[in-house]
Amino acid sequence: MSEKRKRAYEALLDGSTEGLSGKALSDFVLERCPKATSKKIVRASLLALTDPDVTDRNVLHTIYALAIAHRMDEVGSTGDPDDDENPTEKTPVLRKLKKKCASASAPAEANQI
Repeated sequence: MSEKRKRAYEALLDGSTEGLSGKALSDFVLERCPKATSKKIVRASLLALTDPDVTDRNVLHTIYALAIAHRMDEVGSTGDPDDDENPTEKTPVLRKLKKKCASASAPAEANQI
């Protein structure tokens, strides 16, 4: 584990065990690790969530909520540069199914006429 992630992980645990949550916890982590990015906070959160020694339900819930909030910030603020797809465009599987359904319904329509 990198030193930066370990410091963010420890700050998350310390802050959440002190009862901090949400913005206060995020500020606490950033105060202790000024160069921490959202990505590093999310990774440290996931590390804390998978730690078998962390068993307090409230701490886990607080860290989970912070990880989700920071992950959504990342997704919302910058789009994925590799995501060139048009969301309205059909995927290859859907196009294939659409063609299959169209060809199956064509003979039935011909019989009705």
